[in-house]
Amino acid sequence: MSFPHEPLTIDAATKRDCRIMFIAKNALWDGSGSAEDGNHASYHVEMREVLTRLGLNLRVENRFEVLFENPEVDFVFPLLNRGGFFNSEMLCPLLCERAGIPYLGASPILRGLSDDKHLAKRSVVEAGVPTAPWAIYRRGAPINPSLCPAGERFVVKPNNSSASWGVNDATDWASVITAIDSVHALGHDALVEPFIQGSDVEVPVITINGEPVIMPMMIFRQADPSHLRTYQEKRDLVDRSQKYSLDPFENADMIAQITDLTQKAMQEYRPFDYGRWEFRVNEGTGEVTFLELNLNCNLWSQKVFGRSAELAGWTQEQLIETILAESLRRHGLMA
Repeated sequence: MSFPHEPLTIDAATKRDCRIMFIAKNALWDGSGSAEDGNHASYHVEMREVLTRLGLNLRVENRFEVLFENPEVDFVFPLLNRGGFFNSEMLCPLLCERAGIPYLGASPILRGLSDDKHLAKRSVVEAGVPTAPWAIYRRGAPINPSLCPAGERFVVKPNNSSASWGVNDATDWASVITAIDSVHALGHDALVEPFIQGSDVEVPVITINGEPVIMPMMIFRQADPSHLRTYQEKRDLVDRSQKYSLDPFENADMIAQITDLTQKAMQEYRPFDYGRWEFRVNEGTGEVTFLELNLNCNLWSQKVFGRSAELAGWTQEQLIETILAESLRRHGLMA
């Protein structure tokens, strides 16, 4: 089934007159040497090059400090996440709000709701979307073993992490509490949930004419459904080619089910411009379980959004221009 939407474009006058700042940790990287963030650095460089090719009135920065005073821009494209301190994902949009500058993506409070996995799970449960039982162990709060869900194997991870950073495997309460302590030592709250066998279906969502649109879904199909993907694998810092592959998801019945669940789950986050919802699926049993969501997520051509755009018949430039055009229109910066 073909993707039923045409990409949006930014008119020449807006490209000329609207001063846009792209801000990301590796936005000024020259590509030499090895960046600490693995493929994330290549992603930021690619985004800079795509925005440049679109012919925008573009300024490129890599520091929060440029937003402390008026930077004399009309719009900010913020990808400065994981800035080296807890909850840094919210600082760019907060500084934009302080300066009165429109920006791409959800508001700071919605970014916080989505980045806090515990709160995100609460919101989807309220929307009638199934998720695994879980417990949150906030740093500095009592560690109550009675809150831990039942199970034979557990995933323990930072409550605000991305790309499985800081993830731990545990099999009993002793190893769970050791993992909680290790997460707290990283300066993060710890989320504990039972491990669910299966593969992850990624659901990329963009906005067109004010309405969220689900793009073609992708699946990280695992050779071993019991394998717990690591940060190093997700950032291509180690070879993971034999462990899983990113493929089009083509199970029509499950696509229909996941579409319904995503539509229920996304309503609380509107407007968000773009985001990715993630579900663990067991293709043998048909079970679908919500895992997490990521607003202002990775748009790299080699990851979910870029590959999904290919399936939709769009180029990477058309994907980025559509997302940006819709946000500019929403903020009254483009007719």
